[in-house]
Amino acid sequence: MKGLYKELKTKENRELKMAGREKKRAKAGYMISSVAELYKLHPQTLRLYERVGLLKPSRSQGNTRLYTDSDLERLEVILTLARDMGVNLAGIEIILNMREKMMEMEQQMGEFAQVVQQELSRVAASYARERTPRHAIVRATPKVVRTQS
Repeated sequence: MKGLYKELKTKENRELKMAGREKKRAKAGYMISSVAELYKLHPQTLRLYERVGLLKPSRSQGNTRLYTDSDLERLEVILTLARDMGVNLAGIEIILNMREKMMEMEQQMGEFAQVVQQELSRVAASYARERTPRHAIVRATPKVVRTQS
């Protein structure tokens, strides 16, 4: 819960920071100068993150880097790992890859659980139908066995 609050707070801060300034915004996202200023980074740092594969901003027709909101969220994770936790770039890459794989696995597990639930419901309904005789000629009554006491 604390992480979600921090994430929402960070996004809210970003929106407040950008609202007070002229946004250099293209239809795909924020330009490198805006992102660098917002996160107090040198633009070369953002270029380095792109060169080593940590960030993948889209490009405009003029080949300008454009950072989307999802790129900014990823950058926030990168900066938290680098600044607050002291993780190097190789470690950040490993952590981000593991994080993506975990999200994929969570999605797959959710889909699997849904399939299992549907199958269990189908089997339970089938079992309930088979327990009630539909075509009995004579009604079957349980045989009572009495023992002598």
